[in-house]
Amino acid sequence: MTLTREGIKSPDWQSKAWTLPSFDIDKLGESTRAEPNWIHFGAGNIFRSFISPVVQDMIDRGLADKGIIAVGGRDSSLVEGVYRPHDNLSILVTLKSDGSIKKSVIGSVVESLTADSDNEKDWARLLEVFRTPSLQIVSFTITEKGYLLRNASGSPMPGVQEDFAAGPVLPKSYMGKIATLLHERFLHGQLPVAMVNMDNCSHNGDKLHAAVNGFASEWERLGVCKPGFLSYVNDRSKVSFPWTMIDKITPRPDAKIEKTLADDGLEGLESIVTSTKTYVAPFVNAEECQYLVMEDAFPNGRPALEKAGIYLTNRETVDKVEKMKVCTCLNPLHTFLALSGCLLGYTLIADEMKDKDLLRLVKRLGYDEGLPVVTDPGIISPRDFIDEVVNVRIPNPFLPDSPQRIACDTSQKIPIRFGETIKGYLARKDLDVGSLRVVPLTFALWLRYLMAVDDEGRTFEPSPDPLLDEARSYVKGLTLGCNGEDAVKSVEPLLHRADIFGVDLEESGLAEQVKVFFSLMISCPGAVRETLKNTR
Repeated sequence: MTLTREGIKSPDWQSKAWTLPSFDIDKLGESTRAEPNWIHFGAGNIFRSFISPVVQDMIDRGLADKGIIAVGGRDSSLVEGVYRPHDNLSILVTLKSDGSIKKSVIGSVVESLTADSDNEKDWARLLEVFRTPSLQIVSFTITEKGYLLRNASGSPMPGVQEDFAAGPVLPKSYMGKIATLLHERFLHGQLPVAMVNMDNCSHNGDKLHAAVNGFASEWERLGVCKPGFLSYVNDRSKVSFPWTMIDKITPRPDAKIEKTLADDGLEGLESIVTSTKTYVAPFVNAEECQYLVMEDAFPNGRPALEKAGIYLTNRETVDKVEKMKVCTCLNPLHTFLALSGCLLGYTLIADEMKDKDLLRLVKRLGYDEGLPVVTDPGIISPRDFIDEVVNVRIPNPFLPDSPQRIACDTSQKIPIRFGETIKGYLARKDLDVGSLRVVPLTFALWLRYLMAVDDEGRTFEPSPDPLLDEARSYVKGLTLGCNGEDAVKSVEPLLHRADIFGVDLEESGLAEQVKVFFSLMISCPGAVRETLKNTR
């Protein structure tokens, strides 16, 4: 069995319970290339497990007659190593909590391109797509860092300064490429389009707008683009930057799933690692649950997304759903489990939910500490959402997600995942911030994690984080069994960092509890477990 347009014609696929596209892929490709309406940048695992299957579902049900164009990220390996060898087909393996799996071939991606301005053919095609009046949606999953024009120290990201000076010609930076393509659409009649950030970050549409607006402002200031581009970018009747909230757990390709597919007779399943350390393969394994909430702002129209399980609503509701998920019902629980799991030697998040200490604390964090400050968005019940997270999603034993993956970029996640809860308590007279236990415990776990020594005294490699070296400088020289008072003095300056914790922990009244937990957890091997066990 081979994953190609010719290969999937074999009867072996259906005899082995595979779900195949019901439409004519070649015909779909012809119509889409002639009049594209959706192009997606950053076509990795979340795109392949969620967005492209949604498009396929709409086509299968007669709700859409166009496929989607996929564009790679910062290197060409995804397109050249995964998409093109398989005729842009991919495999989605849905891992259900009851132990069953669903194997699907996704054929809604009709064309794949590299985001490389040095690739004359691909760059010319991208410019052509953006000149097309039919284009309705330009969507993105390039990670939150992809929208930055400057790094944490304020220095321009690679290529940005050069792209500012050169104007919309042959840009090198990712956001410079996006701004250049949008400028091409401006030049050809100021055509309308929705620029849809689907990355898992707060007010994501604003982040994309800030990047594009930054280029438009600088280009007009320097006189290197056609006048009026800045006004076009800021005219919501022509270019929108909707807010969205996306939620689906998509771990890296798992060896057990690869073996299952190979046992079916499928060939060519090998994974590759991109330059950004992302693991991709011809297949994606993901959970069954998924949510996508979108601000309904599409100046050039849109497909019937609401009929494919996507919530279309206003910006205020997207914000409430995003805060519900990121600040309370899922992401904080994940961060707590990630840090605990790394310190306790776990390699699967699902296994942590069998740990009675961790399960008890996860429930307290979600139900007792988080829910009191959640604003109900109306379209999704917070309690129902967290019930599904705690009882179905995280415990799913067939979902190969690891605490090490979730621990990536923790310094960037803490201020939103926990800081907003603290602010909610401080703003309410009927709530006492001092009653929080698992929130400060999580902060202490992060400090303990920064020591890169697990609860048994074994060293480990911390997950990537842009502030890892800086944060680790606060625990430099600390060892298990060291003087608790000296250790607390070392980390005290860090507790004032509102950019990391969302608030100044000293001013908010939580610093002392963090210090107590941290002091306990560095006392000796096994102290992390004892602290977790005794936290009520």
